[in-house]
Amino acid sequence: MTLVRALLLLAVLTLAACAGRPSLDAPPLSDRELNLEEFFAGDLVAYGQFQDVLGNVSRRFTVDIEGTWDGETLTLVEDFVYEDASTERRVWTLTKTGDETWQGTAPGVIGTATGREAGDMFNWQYTIDLPVPGGETLRVSFDDWMWLLTEDRLLNRAYMMRFGIPVGEVIIHFERR
Repeated sequence: MTLVRALLLLAVLTLAACAGRPSLDAPPLSDRELNLEEFFAGDLVAYGQFQDVLGNVSRRFTVDIEGTWDGETLTLVEDFVYEDASTERRVWTLTKTGDETWQGTAPGVIGTATGREAGDMFNWQYTIDLPVPGGETLRVSFDDWMWLLTEDRLLNRAYMMRFGIPVGEVIIHFERR
C-alpha cells in the first residue's frame, strides 16, 4: 500500500469516527417506554448483519433468544446461526443497577458492560473478544443503540471500534414471539 493510500484510508477512518451518533438526550420519537426486563423476558428471534466501514456486508445471522427475569437478574441465552451454518452461543447476565441503568457480563466480555434506558431508547457499551471465522477472536468495542419500535419489535444499531477506529456496524432487528 502506498503512503498516499494509507493516508487517505486513515483520513476516511478518522472522519467516520467523528460521524454523528444517537444521543439519549435527543427528543423522543414516541411515548413508548423501553423496559429491558419486560421486552427481553420470554422467547425472541433476531435477524442481523455486519457491515464494514466501506459498506460491505460480510456476515448475516439469525439469533434465537430465551430471556428470563427473576426480579433482579435478566439472563439472555442467545443462539446464533450464521449464513455459513456456523453457530455460537452467548449468555448475557444483566443486573438492573438503578431506575434506568444496567450492568452485564457474558463470556468474552472484558470487564463489565454498562447501559442506560431513556424513553424508548437503550444504549449499551462493552468490549468483547468476538469469535470470527477461522477460530480466531477479535477484540472490539461496541456502542449499541436500541429503539423500541412497537411492543414486540426492537431495532439495534451497534457501532464497532478496534483500537478506537471504526471497523463497522451491526444492525439487528429483534421480535418477541
